[in-house]
Amino acid sequence: MLLNTSHKLLLAGTALAVPAGVLLLWSFDPNAAGNPFPPCMFHAFTGYYCIGCGLTRALHALLHGDLLRAFALNPLGLITLGLIPLMTLSSAGWQPRWLQPLMGIVMEPKLWLVLLPAYWIARNLPWFPFTLLAPG
Repeated sequence: MLLNTSHKLLLAGTALAVPAGVLLLWSFDPNAAGNPFPPCMFHAFTGYYCIGCGLTRALHALLHGDLLRAFALNPLGLITLGLIPLMTLSSAGWQPRWLQPLMGIVMEPKLWLVLLPAYWIARNLPWFPFTLLAPG
């Protein structure tokens, strides 16, 4: 498999950005005052949670081994984070038989066109069990 220049640049950028992000999330607590992470602009302007609200804090908790806290802050974000490498490998041609049923579902754009807005709405509903989707 030969990589063209744009693929090489993307891989190089990822190779720099991911460790830098991990280092920042390891070093700074997004819950603490004065942290370098920007607040969610959507939440600041509207008071409602967006799809990504809580993801920075979830990644911080995940890096520090607190899987339950990470999942509580953004369940869809954590599930998607686990799917992204599999989806990328599947797109690149790695398609083991045991993974094909799952990839057939998650690689379908219609799923995301329904799931993301539904999640966005559901995590802002003020009733149990929807309140469990709001970042704490």
